[in-house]
Amino acid sequence: MQKYFGPVEYMSAWIMAIRPRTLPAAIGPIFLGNALAWSHGYFTWLIAISSMLCALLLQIGVNLANDYFDFKSGVDTDERLGPTRVTQQGLLAPEAVRNAMAMSLIMAVTVGLYLIYIAGPVVAFLAAFSVLGALCYSGGPYPLASHGLGEVAAFLYFGLVAIVGVYFIQTGTTVYEAWFVASCLGLLNAAIMLVNNTRDISTDQKAGKRTLAVRIGQANCRSLYAVLVYLPFILVILHWLFGDLRGFCVLAILFAMPLARNLVSAFQQQQGAALNPLLGKTAMLTLLFSLLLSAGLIASRLFPVS
Repeated sequence: MQKYFGPVEYMSAWIMAIRPRTLPAAIGPIFLGNALAWSHGYFTWLIAISSMLCALLLQIGVNLANDYFDFKSGVDTDERLGPTRVTQQGLLAPEAVRNAMAMSLIMAVTVGLYLIYIAGPVVAFLAAFSVLGALCYSGGPYPLASHGLGEVAAFLYFGLVAIVGVYFIQTGTTVYEAWFVASCLGLLNAAIMLVNNTRDISTDQKAGKRTLAVRIGQANCRSLYAVLVYLPFILVILHWLFGDLRGFCVLAILFAMPLARNLVSAFQQQQGAALNPLLGKTAMLTLLFSLLLSAGLIASRLFPVS
């Protein structure tokens, strides 16, 4: 049953529903994709702003869909260890969350129409693919999150689709470097999803939700998290050694290494609700990595002799 409260509490419930701590997962890849395009001599401000807005609206739509569909399927219960789900707690009516989800996705498509106009049918396909992914993550006859594909979806949508897609819109083409940096961000976004699913192992098992964390267990999740967090740094360093990236990129991302090391260490020692702070911190690591790598790419163009 929905609870009734004042306008301040009502607004707080909506802020809780859109989950601001997860938004870096959408911001980082789009920023990096646009920065890569700029470093290659292609950049339009309107495309950059539109792509960022579209990504944020899609992320909000995913969050609302997750809240609504997990409530409807019975996955969210009073035993939930993660941040409050507004539908399950009765803070917002299920219909209101469902309608907001639909509105977010419609707004994302509306903004995306400009990007489709610029880049053509390829982006139209990516837009449809992204909206379908948002709806199928928690809903539909085969919810991705309930079948061990949450981390794969994060890698695909918040890595490859986001970065390669926005690079294509800016430039009209694609290059190996776009796929490479997209893979790096995709791995970090998969780490965010892994934290979320590792925290919920016990409750997901009871609800019959077969996430990757449920399938492989806590110990293997700890090993996989370390791989997902460290591998992007290793890949960037290897590409620099082989001459595919300028030294500025390596120097930039090294500033994020202390945070990465601290997060991996903390993840090895904690479980359940204690993982909640690591969810937001892993998202911030993803954003920091993308901003630093973007700064390295920009510096490489400004100072090409480096």
